[in-house]
Amino acid sequence: MGDLLLVRHGETEWSRSGQHTSWTDLPLTGQGEEQAKSLAPLLTGRTFARALSSPLGRALRTAELAGLVGIETDPDLHEWDYGGYEGVTTVEIHRTRPAWDLWTDGVPPGPEGHPGESPAGIGARADRVLARVEPALAEGDVVLVAHAHFLRVLTARRLGLPPAEGRLFQLATATVSRLSTEHGRPVIAEWNVRP
Repeated sequence: MGDLLLVRHGETEWSRSGQHTSWTDLPLTGQGEEQAKSLAPLLTGRTFARALSSPLGRALRTAELAGLVGIETDPDLHEWDYGGYEGVTTVEIHRTRPAWDLWTDGVPPGPEGHPGESPAGIGARADRVLARVEPALAEGDVVLVAHAHFLRVLTARRLGLPPAEGRLFQLATATVSRLSTEHGRPVIAEWNVRP
């Protein structure tokens, strides 16, 4: 059984400022590009049975700069749809909803085409991704390039936890994390690794 490598994209203006970013396709900052390039030593020279990326530019650019080849896009790797909280920080949300918690409350609807997503909804997407990569994991390692909240939920689901338990796995920009197995059970082997 291969390992599942999770790559969070490099810094964008909104990841730096803490604004929720799902469908707004911001480019990497100069720092984000340098971060993505720095991941190459952790990824090059490895053979992947499958390499998937979110279709958003910040993830695809990170994959490119990190030296990944043969990347397929998968729309299910898109970030959590933040609905009406797109571009808004948690601090700003807490001004009107002091007890709000993304992991338990989800988000309100946003503009047309962005109804927002519940923890259960993003968990279902993560489950679909895990089901699609399972056959490739039987052949070797798989790499996924995506976004913080989505990868945190995917980690929870891989470990057999509810989607909301993704809250336990803080994930920094431009990092590589590795989910492996021990005695036939999924485990976290490495987390938030930078060169």
